Amino acid sequence: MPEGDTVWNTARVLERGLAGDVLTGSELRVPQLAATDLTGWRVAASASRGKHLLLRLERDGEHRTLHSHLRMDGSWRVFPPGGRWSGPPAHQIRVVLRTGRSVAVGYHLHEVALFPTADEARRLAHLGPDLLGDDWDADEAVRRIAAAPETTIAEALLDQRNLAGVGNLYKSETLFLRGLWPWTPVSAVPDLIGTVRLAQRLLAANRGRWTQTTTGSLRRGETTHVYGRRAHPCRRCGAAIQKAEQAERVTYWCPRCQPAPPS
Repeated sequence: MPEGDTVWNTARVLERGLAGDVLTGSELRVPQLAATDLTGWRVAASASRGKHLLLRLERDGEHRTLHSHLRMDGSWRVFPPGGRWSGPPAHQIRVVLRTGRSVAVGYHLHEVALFPTADEARRLAHLGPDLLGDDWDADEAVRRIAAAPETTIAEALLDQRNLAGVGNLYKSETLFLRGLWPWTPVSAVPDLIGTVRLAQRLLAANRGRWTQTTTGSLRRGETTHVYGRRAHPCRRCGAAIQKAEQAERVTYWCPRCQPAPPS
């Protein structure tokens, strides 16, 4: 699930495979960049901002950023030159970047754009503090969340303008661990700062590995409390885990550990 930790990990993969190298070829298979050739540009850095990936390029004093977003189904993979590409079908390839030692292939990428690196801050200014970034500020995240007191806490955690990096998995797991009904209005959450800090700790704990766990177990079928476990017994109380759509996103919760308030 491409949430903030997955995107952070992906940025590290691209950094190890490309950083410091000059591109010997490129294919940008999106209409607005179809005629763009990045051959000769050096990959200066690979970074993430919430769920956004930023490949920073430089050539002759000029600096550009190749931006992409994974959304629900995007991915980047790095292969050795001449190696067989494994991954989604070829028709989903959106970007190919070649160097002397690596080939980076971006599958089903969204929002692919190329712009001056100096424009990064302006283009991403709508994002809240990055849970895995140097700008992480729990107090600022709480201030932004509290500004919309009637919003449900589940929607508030997913809003990247409040804090950047939480997706359906960490939203559901955070709310379970805090005992919060997902439809609780922000104004009724007793400890917003504790909720925000827990979300950050869960993401940070999975930084550097691909298996996302909130239970502490890496064994298959044991990595989450509620996410992906509809109709399975709650690990804490035994009640059947529920699943529902909430603001066009999926939510999992335990009706006993996260009870709705009396009607």
